[in-house]
Order: sequence, then C-alpha cells, then structure tokens
Amino acid sequence: MLHIFVDPAQMKGDLLYVTGKDVNHIKNVMRLKKGDEISVRTGQDDREYRYGIEEFTDSEVVCRLRFVKEADVELPVKVYIFQGLPKADKMELIIQKAVELGAAEIIPVEMRRCVVKLDGSKKAKKTQRWQAIAESAAKQSRRAVVPMVREPMTMEEAVRFAEQNTDVRLLPYELQEADGSTRDVMDGIREGSAVSIFIGPEGGFDPAEVELAREAGIRPISLGKRILRTETAALVALSFLIYHFEN
Repeated sequence: MLHIFVDPAQMKGDLLYVTGKDVNHIKNVMRLKKGDEISVRTGQDDREYRYGIEEFTDSEVVCRLRFVKEADVELPVKVYIFQGLPKADKMELIIQKAVELGAAEIIPVEMRRCVVKLDGSKKAKKTQRWQAIAESAAKQSRRAVVPMVREPMTMEEAVRFAEQNTDVRLLPYELQEADGSTRDVMDGIREGSAVSIFIGPEGGFDPAEVELAREAGIRPISLGKRILRTETAALVALSFLIYHFEN
C-alpha cells in the first residue's frame, strides 16, 4: 500500500487533496485507480489515515477518508545518528537504513579521517539529496514522521549539538573492550530519552576526537568483537535499541 506524507491543510473535512510530486507517483508510477486505498501521515502525530481515491484531476488526487487508526511505529527514544562522512554513496545507504530502523535525525559529521570534503554549495546540494532519500525511506517503512538530515557539521559542532540536545551520548569505538558494559548502558536508557550515537568514517576516529567526546560526556561503547564497516555500525546500534525497547 502506498504511504505518503501530507500537510494537514490538504485535509478538508473527510476529503484529502493530494498535490505536488505525489500526484505523479500515484497516477503514473503506482498506477492507482479510483477506489484504491492509500495510507497517509501528517508527520505531526501517531495517527495513520486511510483514504480511498475518489477523483483524478490534472493537478490533484481527491481522496475520501475511510478510517483513522493509532499506529505506534516510532521508537520510544529519539535517536540522533552523528555519522562521519563516508566515501562514495555510502551515506545514502546509511540514511535509508537508519530511517527504516527508527532514527529521528541524521547528522553528517566532517571528521579528521574523512576522505570526503564538502564546500558550502556541495553541502546544500548533498543535504537536499539526502533529505529526499530520508523521505522515501520513511514512506517505504511507513514511519509516522520524516527524519531530518542536517547539513554536515564539524566534530566540535556535533559534540556541542549532542551536549545541548541529547540525554544519552554514545560513541561505538573499535578500541573499546567488549566486556559486556554496552548491555548495561543500553539497559539504562529510559523511554523518552534523546540518544546520540557517534559513528566514525572508514578510517575510524582520531584519538583526539575520542578524547574530545569523552570530555563532553560521550561514552565509548563496544558493538562486539568484530570490526564493523562505517555503513554497518549505526545500524547495529539502532538494532540494539530496537531489541531493548520492542522485544
């Protein structure tokens, strides 16, 4: 079933007026017909709205409300992924999968060992592309919200942001001993918390970055005895949280 996000202003009584790029997707990509049902979210609450298609115009798809259901699909913690900029198109994969697994925000971070360097114009263009990928992944996984992808920050900016906006701050680190302490950390996270997870690039964290993080109260943890690729680490950390809260 097609899942889309709309502005509440598009809802008028029991009718929904779908506009913009979703019109083409409904008509020409999905080839939906009158009577077909779509799933709709506003991104502002946990309600899932089910509409039936009633009419097509050149610029709109008019739908009628069938029912509303409460659909608690979001993690009970707000997870911020601070991802060291990886090479090639790995960031797109990380964003896609992190959104599917429940991340609330993804913040690309320019770390010392990052190969990729972005200037001002490239940052804006890349961020726009990444945000579109997040929206697509949110639709596919039927999230209640579209997670934000922020413009890349420096490590210093990211640490300050985490200090100001999150309660629990973690840094998976390959040199951290796998002594079972990660389980204790995860068990101590409470519903309603904001959790930041820092992930290094392909070359890992520079020791000075780890020290900067420690001084800011960001705790190094282990994700196991194997060395994970940068595109795997955030997904493993999110999986730990899913297991902790949803099983």
